[in-house]
Amino acid sequence: MSSDLPLKFDSRDPAVLRDPYPIYAELRASGGLSRGGPGQWVVSRYDDVAPLLRDRRLSHEYPPEYHEFSTGEGPAQSFFQRILLDRDAPDHTRLRRLMVQAFSPRLLQRMHDYIEQQVDLLLRPALERGGFDAVTELAFPLPVTVVCELVGIPAVDRDLVRPHAIDLAKAFALHVAEEDRAAAHGAVAWLREYIGELLRERRASLGDDLLSRMIVAEDAEEPGARLTAEEIVDNTVFLFFAGFETTTNLIATSLAALLDHPEETARLRHDPGLLPSAVEEFLRYDAPIQATARLVREPVEVGGRTVRPGRVLVLLLGSANHDERRFADPGRLDIARTPNPHLSFGGGAHHCLGANLARIEGQAAIGWLLRHAPALKAAGDVVRRQSVTFRSYRSVPVALR
Repeated sequence: MSSDLPLKFDSRDPAVLRDPYPIYAELRASGGLSRGGPGQWVVSRYDDVAPLLRDRRLSHEYPPEYHEFSTGEGPAQSFFQRILLDRDAPDHTRLRRLMVQAFSPRLLQRMHDYIEQQVDLLLRPALERGGFDAVTELAFPLPVTVVCELVGIPAVDRDLVRPHAIDLAKAFALHVAEEDRAAAHGAVAWLREYIGELLRERRASLGDDLLSRMIVAEDAEEPGARLTAEEIVDNTVFLFFAGFETTTNLIATSLAALLDHPEETARLRHDPGLLPSAVEEFLRYDAPIQATARLVREPVEVGGRTVRPGRVLVLLLGSANHDERRFADPGRLDIARTPNPHLSFGGGAHHCLGANLARIEGQAAIGWLLRHAPALKAAGDVVRRQSVTFRSYRSVPVALR
């Protein structure tokens, strides 16, 4: 490969963590392929990222040494080698066939009323007080409660599970910070033990939840295609990430965007029918997950250069979503934008399992506020969550009067 690449992308640069979009624009202008960390190349243009998400020459399966480098030694290493996120066909196909039951259209339709009820329970007290924090009082508790309901976590245990769900998300960074590694490994270990015990209970007495449906579906498989108990447990733990991380970030970034763009908030109040397209625009405008990575198995040409096998391609979803070659005036929030082929849920066989659940929860939360709150205004400074992989907030104070 040529050594004259003009730019190096440092995902941990404070400027990137603060606002990556001007830097993404520089990467796209420089040719779309940049140097990253050791053995990494970074892809920033839409027309490169979109097909690479579906390219069979790229793999989700990484050698054990990669996971050790990324997360450090601990339970997360074996966890990532079992979950469908980091598996290729045929193992990925087998795992996804089982896991997709959690997010089937029929099940999500049944969950719709439950989600609306949870939004009302969370926001009704906030409306009476005249304000709330969109992260701690809505964006985090709503999706965690919903995914607990899907999996079959008893209501009495949900406050116990929530802090471990927060720590689990730390394990999914492209490179887990040293200070986060103990918490990430601890979350995997705790949730494995908890879900393992719940699985044993469900085998003795089936219910109407995801674990029970997985047990029934798995028993119907041919013996050679069945999952191990460890695979079922780890992929159920993975659902905590798939079921809440994207949604938490979506709700937080959506409300932050509405506070920053009162004219779009007024437009959405005037035409509630724009809510579905508004959620798609929030996903594009500030993608909840900014990047995904693939391991190169066969030579791949990107931007006129050839990337050799063994290298890692970091696909910048957030940059692709702001590519001026694909989106007109990409820095402008337009809740009626159409078409809007954003890449925030990835693509191909690994398209985000929780995509439709995130859409339903995002629409339910924003729709409730627009119907019931007379006004949405900032009630203080927002606080960004410093993360290489995710775009979200620690705090978004909102005044409702």
